Amino acid sequence: MAVNAFIKLVPSSAKQTITIDEVKELFYYYKDITSKTGNQVSWEFGESAFPYDIKETEDGKGKWFYLQANLERYYAILIGVDTESVQNDDGVISEQTYIQVTLPEQSTYGDKGKANEFCKFLAKKLQGELHLFNERVMYYYPRK
Repeated sequence: MAVNAFIKLVPSSAKQTITIDEVKELFYYYKDITSKTGNQVSWEFGESAFPYDIKETEDGKGKWFYLQANLERYYAILIGVDTESVQNDDGVISEQTYIQVTLPEQSTYGDKGKANEFCKFLAKKLQGELHLFNERVMYYYPRK
C-alpha cells in the first residue's frame, strides 16, 4: 500500500501557495547544493544524494511529477501539489496549499529514507508543517 507525507503551508509559512514548477526548482536547487558539497570534499556526492531523474507525464502536468531512480537500490517517489479547506480557531474556513510526497508499493527503504530527507528539506525551506509517513508532525515555521 502506498504511503504519504505532507508539507502543509500554514499561515506562518514563508509562502502561502506554491506551484509544481516551484517545487521542481527546489529539487534542482537541492541537487545543485549537494553536488557542490561533493566537489568540496572531492567525492561524487551529488549522484548519491539525489539518485533520481525528475519526470513528468502529460496527464500530471501542473499537478504532480515523479522522481524515477537511476540507481538500483531505489525505485520512485511521487510529488504533487494541491489545496484543502481548513478551519482555524475562529471558525473561519480557508484554503491551505500542501505538497504531497507518495511512496508507491514498489518503493524501497532507500526511497523512504530519501523521501524523508527531501520532505525535511522542503519543509525547512518553506517553513511548513511536515506530516511524516509515520504520522508524526514536525513544525518548521515560527510558532507563537
